[in-house]
Order: sequence, then structure tokens, then C-alpha cells
Amino acid sequence: MLFTELLWWSLGIVGLVMLLARIVGLAWAQLRLVSAMSLPGEKQEFWKRTQWSKMPGLKRDLLYAPLWRKRHNREIRLSSAANMGTLPSRLHSLLLFGYLASNLAYLFVLDWKNENKYALCAEIRGRSGTLSVVSMVPLIIFAGRNNPLINLLNVSFDTYNLLHRWMGRISIIEVIIHFIAWAIVQVADGGWEGVQRKILNDRFIGSGTVGVAAMTLILFLAFSPVRHAFYETFLNTHIILALIAFICTWIHCVTATVPGGLPQTSWIMAIVFLWLAERTARMFRLAYANWSARGFTEAIVEALPGEACRVTMHLPRFVNIRPGQHAYLRFAGVNFWENHPFSIAWYQHRYRDDDVLPTSEKEKGRLRPPREAVGTTVSFIIGAHSGFTRKLYDKALQAPQGRAISMRAAFEGPYALGFSMDSYGHCVLFAGATGITHQISYLRHLIDGYNAGTVATRRITLVWIVRDYELLEWARPYMDHILKLPNRRDVLQIRLFITRPRTPSQVVSSSTTVQMFPGRPNIPMLLAKEVGEQMGAMCVSVCGPGGLADDVRDAVRKVQAHGTVVDFVEESFTW
Repeated sequence: MLFTELLWWSLGIVGLVMLLARIVGLAWAQLRLVSAMSLPGEKQEFWKRTQWSKMPGLKRDLLYAPLWRKRHNREIRLSSAANMGTLPSRLHSLLLFGYLASNLAYLFVLDWKNENKYALCAEIRGRSGTLSVVSMVPLIIFAGRNNPLINLLNVSFDTYNLLHRWMGRISIIEVIIHFIAWAIVQVADGGWEGVQRKILNDRFIGSGTVGVAAMTLILFLAFSPVRHAFYETFLNTHIILALIAFICTWIHCVTATVPGGLPQTSWIMAIVFLWLAERTARMFRLAYANWSARGFTEAIVEALPGEACRVTMHLPRFVNIRPGQHAYLRFAGVNFWENHPFSIAWYQHRYRDDDVLPTSEKEKGRLRPPREAVGTTVSFIIGAHSGFTRKLYDKALQAPQGRAISMRAAFEGPYALGFSMDSYGHCVLFAGATGITHQISYLRHLIDGYNAGTVATRRITLVWIVRDYELLEWARPYMDHILKLPNRRDVLQIRLFITRPRTPSQVVSSSTTVQMFPGRPNIPMLLAKEVGEQMGAMCVSVCGPGGLADDVRDAVRKVQAHGTVVDFVEESFTW
């Protein structure tokens, strides 16, 4: 129990350190915003220079550093049909190593001088079982998309998902050790027949054995190539097996011969409560966003060139959305039980019709009440890959030429706090293919903020890399709106890179602020140029394939030597 408290305290201390860093970061960003939002870019020199000489090195060697060399989010391909997922960053690796090392230390601090090996097995059995249940508590918290720590600490769900996977592996290995330690003693006492009799006739042992079997099966099904090859099957099976494991663990704890059950009973009850609470929160969010007296959510799905869909959802309620957020979507008739996360590309609130012309001279001078929002229109760009997204695209193709289909859909979200770029004088946004969805919402927000004098941003550079010229159609309605915003030319520079242009005429630039280039960008040179013209603090954001994200991350690490403030933000959904 002492080691249990130490493990929880160590997790709590890490959380408190991150919370403190979050508070300091928010205070610093707010101070920078208030002091810089009224200054031109050339006058933000103070915020351009780093105020702590060790911070650039810390970013380069720890905060932004991959585990080894350059690869981080680029998938490790085993074949065209299977891959091994991604590698953790250096900071994530240190956290995971610390958690694993502490579990190993607590597990094997035993009385090794005891000559009775069966007594030693009994001690290992109790220790491993307790540590396994301890890991289940953060395991369940980190698995939920409604995890309150996401917004509190501003740590992405992607990071918590990584921690969830590794804590799950540690917990399962400990429960297997727990079972083996029991079996060694039981075989010595009554042979394998005694083991079988105990499993079949003793509820305490039988429930524990079923729980161990369920968790062991989870371990094998969660093996990265299997998980990626059959993700939907894995996800549904994973939930069922996890529920079986929780129920069996609870039965195992309450049916022990100890009066009142094992002390871990309250922990497993807390785990079940957290799981049910998170699932209930999902249902409430679904019901609130998609149903009102005005009806249900309807989605317009339009097939686009390059095997993608533009989805526009008309929500019957007002939903507050911030730049950089995402939502989980469901579609009737397209595996309605499945839901997947997609970045929100565009949103527009709908208001009551209060724009009726006044009927008399007296009404002209009256102050109108604030407009009441009655709904929100949300748009997404979804690339067709396999499974759910492929079926959605095939469904959209069934519509008559040049038309879209309408279907009942459900919107769950928005999720993620959304990284605020308001205090940065210079923003560089990289997007690869459908990654443009994440960056578009920032464009409109920052340009509107520039016109209103509420942000420090004085220069925005968007770099969008697509395979073919036709794929620019994906974002055309939103970019048309952005290009018509007042004073857009003062702050926004767009660089479009067509990696496989069909003809030279497809990459002709018609504007100095919107330029097109053939081939792939030289990211280190491009970013070095931006740093040379930096205005105030700079934020570099990337959303796209893992290879692009790793290239941008590597370029950001290299420019840290300049001594200027260059922060890095990556939007990713690893699974």
C-alpha cells in the first residue's frame, strides 16, 4: 500500500508540474498579447527574442525532440497493408520510462532472503495484482475523450492515448505475473487438476482467471500491426473485453475471503464509475448538439476530386467552436455505430431573422437587442481511406453529377481546447492534403482579430502541400471567403505546392500574396526565411501526414539556435 501511494503521488506531482507550467504559459501569453496587440510587427522585438537563454536548447533537445534522430509521427511501414504506428517523443519516452521503472522497482522490492520460494511467489502475487489495479485508474481517465485533464493541462488527447496504450501494457503484464505467481503455488499444492478445480468451482479464482484471459487477449489484439490492419474490429472488441475485465476484477475483489473484500474493491468501483461517467458525457453531448425543438442534425455530403468529401452539418443548436478544435462524426447508413475524429474546417452561426427593414421612422433610432443564435453550421473535409471514410465517399458518389446528398448525422464535440495563437506576432501554418482543415479556422480568426485589434499577429504564412491542382477545390469556398476579408493582403501570404502538376500552366501564380510552386517545399529553407523576417514571437503549426510533421518539427528544432522565440504545435490523430 505504501508503493501504491508513492505511484499515485508521483503521477500527481507530474500533473501538478504540468499544471504550473500551464498557468505560467497562459500568464506569459496573456502579458505578451496585451503588450503587443497594439504594436506593429517591427516594434515587437522584445517578444521576438527569447527571455531565457536555456529555453531554445530545452525545446531543441527535449520538448520537440523525437526519440531518435528525426522520425516521430511518420508511420513505420511493414508492408502496404500493415505498419507499426509511430515513435514517442523524447519527453514522452522519459515519462513512460519513469512510470515503467517505478512499477518494476515497486514490484521487486521483496524479501529475497526468504528461502521459501512459495512465500516469495505469494508476495509477488499480491504486489503485482495491486499495482495492476493502480494502473487501471489513470488508464481509464486517459482513454476518455471527455478527460478533464485535456483542457486543464492543455495536453492533447493524442498524448493521453499514447500514455493509455503503454499503461495498459504495463497493467496487463502485471496481471499476468499475478496469475503465474498464484499458479506456481497452486500447482505445487494440488497439481494441474487442483488448478482446474479452483478455476471452475471457486468464484474468486474463476473470475480472476476470466479477467486475466480478457486482458491477455487485449494485449495481443492491441499489437500495432493487428490494431492498424483491423482497427474497427479491434476497437469494438477492445471495449467489450475491457468491460469483461472490469467486471471480473470487481467480482474477484468482492468475493475474496477477506472481510469486506480486498482493499482494491473501492478502486475498481471508481474505475467503473469513471468509465460510465465518460460514456454518459458522450451521450449528453450527442443529444444536446444534435436535437432541439427545431429538429435534428442534417449533413450535406459532397464528393470532391481526389477521393474526398466536403461535409456540411447543420446543427439545430448554437455550439461554441474555437479555432483548432475537432469533433467526432456519425452518419446514418454509414456504419452508424462508428464515430471518428475530424478537424473542424469552418463554422458559421445562424441567427434569428432580425434584419427586417424598419416600418417607421421611429424604429430606425431604436437599439436592437443582441441577435440570438439559433444554430451552427459546421464543415469538414474528409479524405477517403478505408472503412468508414471510404463508405462515406462511395455514398456521396451516388448523388447525381454536380450535386450532394443529404443524410441524418450526429456531431459530438467540439473537443480540444484549441491552441491560441493570438499572442504571436508571426504564425507559419503548414498543411498537407486534408490537414488544411485544421489551419483554415485559424486564418479567419487571426485576420478578423487583426482587423479588430485583438491579436498581436502581423504576419501569417500558410504553406499547403497537395498532390494535384484539382485538390485545391477542397478548400475553395472557405479560401474564397478568407481572400475577401478586409486587409487580408497586409498579413496573409499563401504558398501552394503542387507535388504532381499535370501541366506547367497549373502552377502559375496570379498574385504576389498567393503563390504556387511545383514539387515539394524545402521546409528548412522556407522556415529559415520566415525566421529571418520574423515579427515578434513565432508559432509554427503543422497538420498533415506524419512525414510532413516530422520535417517541420526538425526544421523548428534547427532554427532554435537563432535565439528567437519559435514555438511548435502539431495536430495529429495517431492510433
